[in-house]
Amino acid sequence: MSVSRRQLLMGAVAFAPLFALTACGSGGGKPGGAGSSGLSAWALTGGPEQVFKDTFAAWNKDNPDHKFTVQYFANDSYKQKIRTSVGSGNGPTLIYSWAGGTLRDYVASKDVVDITDKIPTLTKRAIPSVLDVGKVDGKVYAVPINNSQPELIYYNKKLFKQAGVEVPKTFDELLTAVQKLKAKGILPIALAGQSQWPELMWIEFLVDRIGGPAPFNKAYQQEKGAWSDPAFEKAFGKLKQLIDAGAFGNKFGSVVADNNADAALVYTDKAAMLLQGNWVYTTFTTDAKKWVEDGNLGWFAFPSVEGGVGDPSNVYGNPANYFSVSAKASKADQDLAAKFLDKYNLDDKACQELIDMGLIPAVQNIESKLEASKDKDFLLFTYNQTKNAKSFQLSWDQALSDEQAQTVLTKLSAFFLGQATAMDFITAMNGTIK
Repeated sequence: MSVSRRQLLMGAVAFAPLFALTACGSGGGKPGGAGSSGLSAWALTGGPEQVFKDTFAAWNKDNPDHKFTVQYFANDSYKQKIRTSVGSGNGPTLIYSWAGGTLRDYVASKDVVDITDKIPTLTKRAIPSVLDVGKVDGKVYAVPINNSQPELIYYNKKLFKQAGVEVPKTFDELLTAVQKLKAKGILPIALAGQSQWPELMWIEFLVDRIGGPAPFNKAYQQEKGAWSDPAFEKAFGKLKQLIDAGAFGNKFGSVVADNNADAALVYTDKAAMLLQGNWVYTTFTTDAKKWVEDGNLGWFAFPSVEGGVGDPSNVYGNPANYFSVSAKASKADQDLAAKFLDKYNLDDKACQELIDMGLIPAVQNIESKLEASKDKDFLLFTYNQTKNAKSFQLSWDQALSDEQAQTVLTKLSAFFLGQATAMDFITAMNGTIK
């Protein structure tokens, strides 16, 4: 089963609440559902939908007097629905999100409750860097509910060998690899520029490797002039080196990620590398099964930058999706919802289902389960990426408001196309901080 970033993240840039979902049933009502008391939850269609169904079914079987009513949504209808549901008290007991700026807004508006002391089991099980994303001012307001989605670089082993290229560990080695691949007539890096968000991964990692997580954290906290941190300008300088070296070719502006055209360039031996999320792995194993079985697919962490202060273990991506408990629910329902999150969410059965889908649950101590998977090499690599990350930062277009996210994407795309400078980007982003 191929799980795309679109399934996981769609709708996050379309408006400030970073949700993505379309109703399968009638919605609404108070947090108890349809205006009555009781437990309710909304979750995504597609992706790990069956995992949610099985987990809620297990709770409902064990708690027949306190069942969850669950509705599953796709994207567009939910985007319209969520605008008013939470603030008006018509949302579900469990509120689904990517945390980030939306969670911060919910906490400020007192729409969700602090559950720090109500999830002792999950606190011990969850990967700390992933759990931290659900915290505001050190308190837990949202908990991970599915798989972690770190980003990494995939590579075509056949093309690397053909060009005499080793896996690059530093930016300079990456630049050298680009030059060697180009000299052999090979497109060094596949990039879905028409979709814009894949370009974001390049600047995110370069900023992090140069300045660590602090520069973007200041921007996320809306500090005046935060985008003028030297790490941003230096990162754009490195990115321009890649662009000028022909790393992405000259047709990336017509490549679309939603149909996995960027991955196709790699598995059809047209491109040597691809910076993408771990969700693309299932695209390779589904669409190019024999090519993968023949040993052509490799992967590695984003290289370090000489002189940079960012820890090489730092990753970008999407730590997980999250559930928060509605402040509009009754105290009894809040406690029951917290119990569900602590005892049933990401339990052993749910973790195994995620692993069987080629996904990595956001919990600790599952190495033996991953070892037993047919995809163990990849799953262990991305699991260790997540578990060992000193910092796991949420993608900028997920963490920022919709206005800021759109400006990031538009200005960055213009930079890639040679239509804007680094200072154009920095000035525009500073202008979004009110």
